[in-house]
Amino acid sequence: MKIRQEILNASGQIDDVQMSLFRAVHATGADRPPYADAGYYGDITHPTERLIDLLTEIAVRVGGGEDYLKARAVTRLDQGMGGGKSHACIGAFHLAAAPEVLLATELGERVAERARAKMGRPLARDLGQPHVVVLPCDNMTAGAGVKELDGPAVSLHERFLWRLFSKDYALYERYQPFWSDKHKIAEAIRAVNRPVLIIVDEILDYIGNGLDGSNKPDLAAQDMAFLRALLDTVNDVPHVAMLVVMIASDTDKTALSAAAKERRDDLNSQLERNGLPATVTEVGDFADILRRRLFDTEPAREVLAATAALYEPVLTDRAWAKHVWEQIGADWRRNWSDEVAACYPFHPMLMALAKDEWSRVTGFQRVRSTIRIFAATVYALQQRGKAGEWAPALIGPGDLPLSDSTVREALLGSGLVEDDRTIANYRSLAEIEIVNHDGSTGTARRQDLKRSEAPWIEANPHAAERAATFIFLASIVGTLRPGRGRGASAPEVKAVTSVPDMRYTITDADSVVDELVDQGRGISALDIVRGQGNNKPARYFLSTRLTHRMLVTNIRRTITEDERDQVISEFAQKLASNGPFRELKFLPADLQRTATEVMATSGLDTAYTTRLIVLDPAQFSLRNGMEKSTLEALTVAMGLGQGAQRLPVQWASSAVYAVANTQRRSLVRSLAVEYLARQRALAAPEVQNDSELKTTGTKELAAAKDQMEKALKRAYQHIVFLAQPDPDGERYLDELTHDDDNFTALNGTAVWKALAARDKVFDVGEFTPRALQHNLRDQDYGKTLSDIRAAFYSAPRLPLLYGGDRDLQQAIYDAVNENLVSIVDGMGTEVAVTAPGQVNLASTSLRLAKPQPRACPACSEPAHEGPCVTNSAPEAPDEATPSGAASPGASNGPTNDDSRTTSGGRSDADTPPPAKDKQAAFSFTSNLLASADSADGFAALFRAFYMALDERQISYLQGTIQVVLNAYAAEQIQQRLQELGIAATFKEI
Repeated sequence: MKIRQEILNASGQIDDVQMSLFRAVHATGADRPPYADAGYYGDITHPTERLIDLLTEIAVRVGGGEDYLKARAVTRLDQGMGGGKSHACIGAFHLAAAPEVLLATELGERVAERARAKMGRPLARDLGQPHVVVLPCDNMTAGAGVKELDGPAVSLHERFLWRLFSKDYALYERYQPFWSDKHKIAEAIRAVNRPVLIIVDEILDYIGNGLDGSNKPDLAAQDMAFLRALLDTVNDVPHVAMLVVMIASDTDKTALSAAAKERRDDLNSQLERNGLPATVTEVGDFADILRRRLFDTEPAREVLAATAALYEPVLTDRAWAKHVWEQIGADWRRNWSDEVAACYPFHPMLMALAKDEWSRVTGFQRVRSTIRIFAATVYALQQRGKAGEWAPALIGPGDLPLSDSTVREALLGSGLVEDDRTIANYRSLAEIEIVNHDGSTGTARRQDLKRSEAPWIEANPHAAERAATFIFLASIVGTLRPGRGRGASAPEVKAVTSVPDMRYTITDADSVVDELVDQGRGISALDIVRGQGNNKPARYFLSTRLTHRMLVTNIRRTITEDERDQVISEFAQKLASNGPFRELKFLPADLQRTATEVMATSGLDTAYTTRLIVLDPAQFSLRNGMEKSTLEALTVAMGLGQGAQRLPVQWASSAVYAVANTQRRSLVRSLAVEYLARQRALAAPEVQNDSELKTTGTKELAAAKDQMEKALKRAYQHIVFLAQPDPDGERYLDELTHDDDNFTALNGTAVWKALAARDKVFDVGEFTPRALQHNLRDQDYGKTLSDIRAAFYSAPRLPLLYGGDRDLQQAIYDAVNENLVSIVDGMGTEVAVTAPGQVNLASTSLRLAKPQPRACPACSEPAHEGPCVTNSAPEAPDEATPSGAASPGASNGPTNDDSRTTSGGRSDADTPPPAKDKQAAFSFTSNLLASADSADGFAALFRAFYMALDERQISYLQGTIQVVLNAYAAEQIQQRLQELGIAATFKEI
C-alpha cells in the first residue's frame, strides 16, 4: 500500500484532516486546499452509508425534477466535534457546484445509484445546474461584513441575498428590506431560476456569542427572524435544499449567555420542526475512512490472505488461547481473515480500541483525532522499515511509536487527555518510563536492548516497549476505561506483545511483562491492582500524581451517556414517592425503540388503581422543542391515538405522568456526570490510600449527590393527565407545569395537591355525600356498584379519590343514610347497609338509585305529615281518656296488635313507641396519670358500655383501642381477648 503523497510531504502530519468549508469555497492560490477540488475530494472520501444518504437527499431535492418531494428539504448535522460535519458540507458543496465531477467518483456513483432507486429513473448529471449559497458562520463577524465576500451586506439576511444573487446589486436592493417576509424570501429564491442549495455552517458561532459581541439588539432580532422565516420557506419552494450545522445542545459545551441560550433554543425548535437531524459517520466506518485518507491504493488480496495466514498459528495455539485470547474476549479471532481484510494494515485489536474505547471518551474527536494518530504512526513505521529496522506485519495497540514526537503529541492532543498538567505529566512518563525520542533509553526500551540473546529477539525486538505503550494508552483515558475497568489487564498486555512467530511463546510473554511491572526493575510510576484468580487478573496503570480535581476531570470524560442516564434513572426511582396514589411506577427508557413503542408495551393500564407514572428522562421530556415524541407517546398511552395508534386503554383517567423538563434535564445530566466522576474517583486506589484525598473526595461526592438530587427534583416539573372538564366534551391530554423550585412531580403528595387545585382529584376529606351526588349524572343512576366504581377510575369527568375504594364506600354509605341515594337489588328493592364496609363495590347485582321514599314508622305507609290514617274504623274514646286527646290509633308511635294490660293497670296501647337505634362514634386520647378525675370519668364511661352490652342493648361493635396499663391488668385483658378470638399486640415500653 502506498501512503498518500500529502502525508509523506508533511512527514506524517496530516494538515487538512480538519477540513474547512470556508477554505474550500473561498481560498485561492497557495491557500487553496487540495480538497477544494471535487475530484480529489471524491478520491479521499470513503462513501459511508450515512454520507451517501445525505448527499442523495440533496441531489434528489435540487436535481430530481418532479421527484423533488421524495427528499427532505432541511437537514441538520448535529453530531459533536470531529464527526465529519465539515467534510459532509464540502461534499454537498461539490455535489451542487461541480455535480458532473463528483458524480464521476466512487462516492458520486453510489449517490447516483441510490438516487435512481429513490426516484425510479436516472439522476440528471448536471442536477439542473444548481446555485450554491454558502454561509460559513464560523468565519463571519456579526454586524461587520467583509467587502470582498459580502459587498454592502451586514446582516445575515443581506449576506444571504448577496450570495444568492451572485453580487447583483439591483436584485439585492429589491429584496433587502424583507428580512422576515417568507413570501419575499421565497420570491427571491425563485428569482434565481435555478435549483438552490443553502449551506449554513456552524450557525451557533454566529447566533450565540457572535451576536452578543455585536451589541446590536436590532441586528440579533432581525437575524433570528430571518432564520425562522428561511427555515419555514425552504420547505415550500421546489428544488431548494438546506444543510445546517449546529451541534446538539446536549453535547455542545460552548459557554453561552442567557440571551444566546434563548436564541439557541429558539433555533433548536425551528430545526426540530422543519428538518431532520443526521450524522455522516459512525464507529463502524473507522477502518474504511482511515484507509481511504491514508493510502491511495487498496491492499492486494494475496497480501491480505498471506497476512491473515501468518498469524493463524499463534491465534490457534492452545497456550496463547487459554491464557490470553480467551481472557481478553478477542471476538475478532472468530472471523480473522475478514477482520484483517477490513482493518489492514492495522491490527483488529487496535481498531477495536479506537472504535470501542477512544470514541466514547467525551473530548476525543473520533474521525479527526484517529486520522492524525494513525497517519503519524504509519509514516513513522514506514521510515523505520526503510532504515532496515523492525516493523510489525499488522500495526497493533503496542506499535504506536512513542519515540516519534508526532505520534506522541497526536495522542496527547487528541482529546483523550484534556488537562494540560496531566498531558505534561504523561509526556514525561512516556520518555522516562517507555522510550525517549531517539529510542536509546527509557525503562521499557532498556529492557529490550539488554535482551540481545533471546532466540526470538529478531522477531520481537520491542516487546517490553510494546507492552508499556499499551499500558500508556490504557492509562491516558482516565481512571476507568469505558467498558473495561481501570488500566490494562495482564492478559491484554501479553496480547499486545505477541508476534506471528512461534518462537515467542506465552512463557516469554509472561517473562517480559513480569520484568516490566517489577517494582524494583520495571516501571516506577506503575500502580498495580493485584489479581484474584483467572476471573480478575492483575491490572496496570501509569499514575501521575494528580489532585482530586484533575482525577475527577480525567474520569469525567470516560463516563458514557448510557452510564449517565442510568444513574439519573436510579435516582429518579429512589426519590419518587407515591403519596395518595395507590401505585408508583417508573417507566425506563429503551432507546432501541421509539417512545411510543416503549409506552404502548409497558403494561401501564392497571384496573381500579390510581397510578403515578414517572417517565425516564433519558427518553421522555417536555419543552425546548424536543417534546414531540413524548407527547405522541402520551397521546397513545391515554388511548387518544388515531387509526393504528389507537390502543384499547380503559384506565387512562387514573394514570398521572410525571415528566422532566428538557432544559432542566440538561443540567441534571451534567450534574450526574459530576456525581459519577466523584464516585469513581473516591473508589480509586490513589484516593483510598491517601487520607487527604479521601476526605476531599467524600465531601465532594456528598455535595455532588445533593446537587444532583435537587436538580433532578426540579427537573420533574410537568404533570400530564387525561382531562374532560365538560362531561359531554372530548377527552384530551392536559398538563400542569410548576416553576416553583420547591415543587417536584416525583412527590406524589405534591402532585395530588396540584391536581386537586385543577379538580382532577378530591383531596383528603373532600369527597362527601354531597360531592358524590354532584358528580353523578342521571344516566349513572341504575348502574351497578361495580360500574360506578369503575367509572371513578376510567372516566376523566370524575375526579380521582384520595382513599380510592374506601372513600367511595364511605360516601355511598353516608349518602344512603342522608337519603341522597339508595342501593337497590335487581328487583328494585332497597337494600339496607349498616356500615361502609358493607357497600360491595364489586357487586354486579346491586345498583345505585335515586333516593327511595321513606316509610312512616307508625303505619308503614310512605312518610307523611300529620296523623297516621288507617283502614280500620275509629274506636270509641275510652272513658279514661280526657276529652280532646289523641286516640291510641292516631298516635305517632307504632301500634301493638296485642292489646294487653300491663301489671300497673296500663294498657299496651298507652306504652310509648320504642326509640330508633342510634350510631355512636367518638375518639379520645387522655393521660390518666395526670388527672384522677379523668380516670374516674372513663371508668364510668366503660361501666355504661358494660351495662349496655350486658343488657344486649348494643347490636354492632367496631373500634380500635390503644392503652398503656400495668402488667397484671395486661395479662387479664389478653386472656379475655384470646377467649373472644381477637388478635392483639402487647409490647413492653
